[in-house]
Amino acid sequence: MPVQIGAKLDAGFDDPLGMLKDCHRRIENFLRILCQAAERRPEGALSAAERDAVEAALTYFRTGGERHNRDEEDSLFPRLREAVSAADLEAIRELETEHGEAAELHATVERLYSRWIASGSLSSEDRQSLLAATDRLQRLYAGHIQVEENVVFPRAAAMLDARAIAAIGSEFQNRRAHPRR
Repeated sequence: MPVQIGAKLDAGFDDPLGMLKDCHRRIENFLRILCQAAERRPEGALSAAERDAVEAALTYFRTGGERHNRDEEDSLFPRLREAVSAADLEAIRELETEHGEAAELHATVERLYSRWIASGSLSSEDRQSLLAATDRLQRLYAGHIQVEENVVFPRAAAMLDARAIAAIGSEFQNRRAHPRR
């Protein structure tokens, strides 16, 4: 993403909850690109700028989005499970279910955009499927991010000690240094 003068710098590994929030802003930005391209271009080929933006968004979700889910599911959520109430456990289970639903929607979006880019057009049926999938992703992420930022992350900040937060940050750093192949 371009650097904006005066913009808040991204959080570092010493602030893994801040890193997750920063990632949410990127998710919202790249999802906006996918939604806008589908809505604005009713037929024909994507422009070069649209294609480049869509391809960047698809790449982000394939890599950064997947890594974000692993950060939560492999590092944050297991530690919270040990310290939270039954209601919070249910919220975590729902978030993990939403990660799976989002992955299925992203696969649909990727397949349809790839078809669009390769052929220069989409059938009316595929266009409707793309619009439905991007709309569902937008609604899913809106609620998902709200629960994480207003419930889960504050709970984590209050319940996890400095050692646990540091361990989470180290795991995030290791995940980026040694991504799964």
